[in-house]
Amino acid sequence: MSRGLLRRSIYKSPAQLRLMQAPGDAGAAALAAMAASVRPGITPLELDAIAEQAIRQLGGAPNFMLEPGYRHTICANVNENVVHSIPSARPLEPGDIVSLDVGAVIQGWHSDTAITVALPDPARPELTAANEKLNLVTEQAMWHGIARLAKAKHLNEVGEAVSAYVNAESDFNVLEDYIGHGIGRRMHEDPPVFNVPTHRKGPEVKPGLVVAIEPIISAGTIDTVIEDDDWTVSIADGSMSAQWEHTVAVHSGGIWVLTAPDGGAAGLAPFGIVPTPIA
Repeated sequence: MSRGLLRRSIYKSPAQLRLMQAPGDAGAAALAAMAASVRPGITPLELDAIAEQAIRQLGGAPNFMLEPGYRHTICANVNENVVHSIPSARPLEPGDIVSLDVGAVIQGWHSDTAITVALPDPARPELTAANEKLNLVTEQAMWHGIARLAKAKHLNEVGEAVSAYVNAESDFNVLEDYIGHGIGRRMHEDPPVFNVPTHRKGPEVKPGLVVAIEPIISAGTIDTVIEDDDWTVSIADGSMSAQWEHTVAVHSGGIWVLTAPDGGAAGLAPFGIVPTPIA
């Protein structure tokens, strides 16, 4: 036997997949709690507390707090903010579009998930419509990626599906620098999950693969800047952005969206795909 370095497999065992269901449930609970609470007047810090409570009630802990220097449960990306935004005390306003990104860890296993909510502004119907379209296109881009994963031979087919849908349905742009990832014992693992086509096929899609699929879409440029807090990433031209994300497991019976209460059944129904619970 070689004494060289051994590379950890990107594929989980059936027993490990079962262990990933609990953090997936906790992430789903946090999203549901925030979605039920988000409204004009609430602050991202209040949503952060709501998400933390939902995770801890299920025996989990917020895994974002494991990132060095980060003390919060969620990232709350408002309007032109893309990722990694620290929750603030500024109340949300009508016309804001906010992406809520959260993750949980239970018994050393992780989940990662995000939704975007567009708050209507009756005084600005054009802005409301634009934000709602951006949100819908981003959500559906994620489901197109998950649906492709269910049938793909290689992982990078996901990015082909995400990009093709966005290009066909809108003049929005897919951010290329911020991508999905493998997930398991760590929140961010190999393999990378691209949201655009690449020259590489990526790893084989087979039972044991668990990935976070997370398209981030801009209404303008894909160029970004890092703000002075050294965390928040924003669209350089101030355009609105949206993010949707789910943790998805491939297993011997098909696929299961770990961070969706129904395993992804509603989102995948238009594609004729029925997710199968992990045995």
